[in-house]
Amino acid sequence: MTPPDWALSLAYWLHMLATVIWIGGLASLAIFVVPVAHATLPAGDYPRFLSKIQRRLDPLGWLCLLLLAGTGMFQMSANPNYVGLLAIDSRWALAILVKHLLFLGMAGVSAGMTWGVIPRLNRIAMRRAANQDTPEAAQVQRLETALLRLNLALGVLALALTAIARTS
Repeated sequence: MTPPDWALSLAYWLHMLATVIWIGGLASLAIFVVPVAHATLPAGDYPRFLSKIQRRLDPLGWLCLLLLAGTGMFQMSANPNYVGLLAIDSRWALAILVKHLLFLGMAGVSAGMTWGVIPRLNRIAMRRAANQDTPEAAQVQRLETALLRLNLALGVLALALTAIARTS
């Protein structure tokens, strides 16, 4: 059964909106905010600054990931190229499979940031506020930057796979 046009249009719109917010947020952080913050903020202020940004962006990011998963599955099920789970019989199916694997990677990286890196940055900020030594700070900041860039790269690759699937 084909869904009504209004439902599919809504799913496409929500999917694109979530993609723009997700990739735009990652690109803004990776290209502008994090490098400028590293270059201009005193070392003790960076972890607290990034923690505050992430605290605001994380709920929005997770909402976007949920929207992408839900609307993506809805769109896929309505696509005439979809013939079943793990039925890799066309370029479209292969592109969608790899895109979904990248999506899972993005969710994993996001989970690592949300429940691993950001809490470590919070602890570093609290120890620095108490004038305690933070020898791991540079390592955690490098990890945070690397994961942010990785997530952005995965998102850009997912967009490329979307283009491949649309032309198949």
